[in-house]
Amino acid sequence: MITVSLCMIVKNEEQSLEHCLTSIADLVEELIIVDTGSTDRTVEIAHRFQARVFFFSWIDDFAAARNYAFEQATGDYIMWLDADDLLLEEDRMKLKALKEQLDPTVDSVTMLYHLSRDKYGNSTFSLRRNRLVRREAGFRWAGAVHEYLQVGGKLMNSDISIQHMGKASERDSTRNLRIYEKQLELGRTLSPRDLYYYANELKDHGKLDKAIHYYQAFLGDGNGWVEDCIAACGKLADCYHELQNEQAALDATMRALKYDAPRPDTCCRMGYHFLHAGNYTAAVVWYQLALSIPLPEHFLGFNNPTCSTWLPHLQLSVCYDKLGKYELACQHNELALSYRPEDEMMLANRRYFSARLDQTLNAVIFREPTSNQQPDSGQGSSGEVAHD
Repeated sequence: MITVSLCMIVKNEEQSLEHCLTSIADLVEELIIVDTGSTDRTVEIAHRFQARVFFFSWIDDFAAARNYAFEQATGDYIMWLDADDLLLEEDRMKLKALKEQLDPTVDSVTMLYHLSRDKYGNSTFSLRRNRLVRREAGFRWAGAVHEYLQVGGKLMNSDISIQHMGKASERDSTRNLRIYEKQLELGRTLSPRDLYYYANELKDHGKLDKAIHYYQAFLGDGNGWVEDCIAACGKLADCYHELQNEQAALDATMRALKYDAPRPDTCCRMGYHFLHAGNYTAAVVWYQLALSIPLPEHFLGFNNPTCSTWLPHLQLSVCYDKLGKYELACQHNELALSYRPEDEMMLANRRYFSARLDQTLNAVIFREPTSNQQPDSGQGSSGEVAHD
């Protein structure tokens, strides 16, 4: 059985570190905790779990700190987590089994990373990360911000999931933006990946015009990862939408189609455009496509399952309502409810469609044979209209 060193970098994590370590400490042979300047009880908690604690002076470089942590490891494999991550019991058991069965020639094992969930337990943002790597392979981290592990060789995709429990409101929301802007002030050239993530930081801070500039620079560079390019097109569309430039938003959405088969979120954006343009038949096509497109096997990009589950069903209920097809509208609202069973809006839709279907039935029963009635426009549906 392989041995595993868990390597973490931390700072002022007393609120989350204990939960994290409780979920994994008994499954690894070594705990490496690198503290970058805590002033709370973080180090005390780490010692309580018999961790080997090291100190690293913060230099605005996450990759440097993680590489230092990796250099302290002695196990066959190195695993990494953040302090606000944890493993659920089923994933603990999967990790235990993996350690017993892993082919020692495997260089890296990916695991799912669920970054957020809604109140019904549905994943709303996930991706795969290289999470467990063979120490002797010497893999290194790159990137001062939004760092990534540079791996190669024999890779394995596991079904183990890591849950991210942190809240954005609990972090220094301007930290990453400050690091990027400091790099620019020093005259450093941003890599294609950094251009993308810097644009994301600008967008998140409401600096939309500047974000648009850097998304365009990233896409124009031509050297970005295809999944980042597709995501950048969607985020660029969101910027234009907030600026009420709907034609530019549509152009940015369609730009994503040049890179690969359409992703569900691209389909939902297209559906959103046609829905708001009043072309409900075209919107139906795109929302149906969002439900039918499978992601590539072991997809490594960011994934918002919302765009392939309840959201397109809800939007289809709106479209079919507008088209006077109340039975189909009701069916899709029920499918949306299967993901969010206590959603008040969808429950209101259920009552609304029930009344519509009763009206339609009564109209059929009592309609004169020569009646020239037109289908109802469907005004009044309480269905949500959203695009991401």
